[in-house]
Amino acid sequence: MNIQALLQEQSIMIPLEASDKESCIRAMIDGLEAAGCLRDKSAYLDAVMKREETGSTGIGFGVAIPHGKSGGVSKAGLAFAKLTQPLDWQSLDGNPVAIVFMIAVPEEAAGNEHLQILIALSRKLIDEQFRQSLLNVTEPQQLIELLQTI
Repeated sequence: MNIQALLQEQSIMIPLEASDKESCIRAMIDGLEAAGCLRDKSAYLDAVMKREETGSTGIGFGVAIPHGKSGGVSKAGLAFAKLTQPLDWQSLDGNPVAIVFMIAVPEEAAGNEHLQILIALSRKLIDEQFRQSLLNVTEPQQLIELLQTI
């Protein structure tokens, strides 16, 4: 799985100023649209928000991975945000979120691709040193180089 190939500069937000979870999600979806990953932004937003209703995508350690599979997605994509201020995400560990990865997958490719991306990211995100490195990135190229370690 080539995680960094799913990222485009337009979908990397370093830093992102957001007042709440929904504004963060909307900004990241705008980035995915600018990167050419979406054909129907509102259909994808609906999928992500429905997923959030089933349970928080705040996985703990200050990280969230909102995601959705939707016919509104034209090609798999990944967005990244380093938040200027941590946000309440109703995370599993109760801690606010400072790092957000968003996964967009076309409905027809949802099963395999979606899970492969989630697994690859989750394995790396349990590493405290990796998470600290994410907090230290200041530009998109640093993030892309860091993701090459996945």
